[in-house]
Amino acid sequence: MNFMGLVSKGAKCNVEGCENDGARSINTTKVENAHLRVNSAGKKSVLCKEHYKEYKKESKDDRELERARFDKF
Repeated sequence: MNFMGLVSKGAKCNVEGCENDGARSINTTKVENAHLRVNSAGKKSVLCKEHYKEYKKESKDDRELERARFDKF
């Protein structure tokens, strides 16, 4: 398979001061809402494993609320 995403092209982490290889790409607004400083002007930000873990920890409550909105009653 030939994937053409940012991460597969070898993008680096967009968090300020980080030079690690990217592992995930996430919506820039969501990353900023999780209090991570990114230097990305696009819609997507690339995060390394460490910063993705931090993003998940910081955005846990928001993601749970988002899921609850779509749960069936």
